[in-house]
This record gives sequence, structure tokens and C-alpha cells, in this order.
Amino acid sequence: MNDVTIQVRANGPYKVTGGIELLSQEGKTVRTEGGAVFLCRCGASTNKPFCDGTHSKIGFRADMATSDAAES
Repeated sequence: MNDVTIQVRANGPYKVTGGIELLSQEGKTVRTEGGAVFLCRCGASTNKPFCDGTHSKIGFRADMATSDAAES
């Protein structure tokens, strides 16, 4: 099994790398291609669950950065 990494991007999407299986609400596999998947965090993407860049158009700002305590 490949290692999976989720990177929180400042005021942007989650960048997920590694061997993942993404499932829809119905439990069906959502096709992913390439080495990374960018998942919407702002809720405004027209291509959910994937990021389409809308966060930059609407001025999305994350509530807070990842805390140092959570990184331990």
C-alpha cells in the first residue's frame, strides 16, 4: 500500500498524494488520475469534490492554519 499525504494549502484546497481510493456518497469509486488530487475546501467548486480554483475568485480564507500542537 502506498503512503498517503494530505497537505493543507493556505486558503486553498487539500493536496492529496499517494495511492488513494476516492468514493462517492453512493460508495462508487471516483476516478482520479495523476500523482496528486486537489480536494475543494471552500465549498464553492463546481467540480466537487475536486478544486476548480473558485476559492481564489471568492476570496476564501481558511479559519486557521494547522496548529503546531497537531503536527507533533
